[in-house]
Amino acid sequence: MKTGPQRSWINILGPVGIAALLLAVPTAAQRLPQAGLARVSAQSASKADEKSNDDHNVQHREPEASPKNDRIFWTLPNYLTVENAAQVPRLSIWGKFKLTAKDSFDPVEIPYVGLVAAIGQAQNSERAYGQGAPGYGRRYATAFADNTTGNFMTEAIFPSLLRQDPRYFQLGKGGFWRRTRYAFSRLFVIRSDSGHGQFNYSEIAGNAVGAGIAAAYHPAQDRNFSNTMSIWGTQIMWDGVANEMKEFWPDIHHWFRRKTKEQ
Repeated sequence: MKTGPQRSWINILGPVGIAALLLAVPTAAQRLPQAGLARVSAQSASKADEKSNDDHNVQHREPEASPKNDRIFWTLPNYLTVENAAQVPRLSIWGKFKLTAKDSFDPVEIPYVGLVAAIGQAQNSERAYGQGAPGYGRRYATAFADNTTGNFMTEAIFPSLLRQDPRYFQLGKGGFWRRTRYAFSRLFVIRSDSGHGQFNYSEIAGNAVGAGIAAAYHPAQDRNFSNTMSIWGTQIMWDGVANEMKEFWPDIHHWFRRKTKEQ
C-alpha cells in the first residue's frame, strides 16, 4: 500500500484425459494379456500419483509465494512484507499483479482515499476542481487513480518487466539506526527474481512514469515539469515511510501479542 497521498498532499508535503483413460481401460483389458494389463495399470497409477504430488506441491507453495496480510497497525494492507527471506520462493508475474491488486483495492483504501480527498478539499488544492460535492468527487477520483497507478507501476508492471521482486524483505535484526538505514536504502536497492541485489529501477522509474501519467488527467494548469517532479519526489518519500513501517511493524505486533498473552 502507498502510505501517503500521491497528488492531493503535494502542496503540503493485476481432467478430461483421466476420464477418457478410465473409459478405455475396460476395453483394453479384453485385448491385453494379464501381465500387459498389469503394466498399463501400474503406469496409469504412477502418472496419477505424479499429478497428485504436483497438485499437492502447488497447493503448499502458494501460501509461501503470497505473504499473509499482516495489517500495519491492524489497518493498512501489507501484502508485500517478508519476515523470513530464506524461505520465500520466487514470485511469479501473476503473483506480482495479484498481490498489487489486493493492495490497491483493499476495502481500507476507500476511507483512506476519502481522507486524502478531504484534505485536498480543505486546502482547496487544484482549485480548478472547485468545492462542494462535485469538487470532492473529482479529488477522490484523482487520488484513487494516483494511488492505484503508483502501486501497479512500482509493484507489478516494472518489477515484471525488469524481473525484480517488489516485496520488502525485513532485516529484522540489529540496532534501531542500522535497521532504519536499511529500510531507507530499499528505495534504491531491490532484489532480482533470482535473489541478487540490484538498483531499484522499479521504485525510481516506476514512480516517474506514474507521475507522468498523472499529468494526463490532473487540471491543465498543473501539467508542468515542476509539478510532475514534485509528485515523483513526494511519492518516493512516502514509500520510504512505508518501508520504515514494514521494517518495524512485525516487532511492534509481536510485542503486543506477547503482552496480551502475559495478561
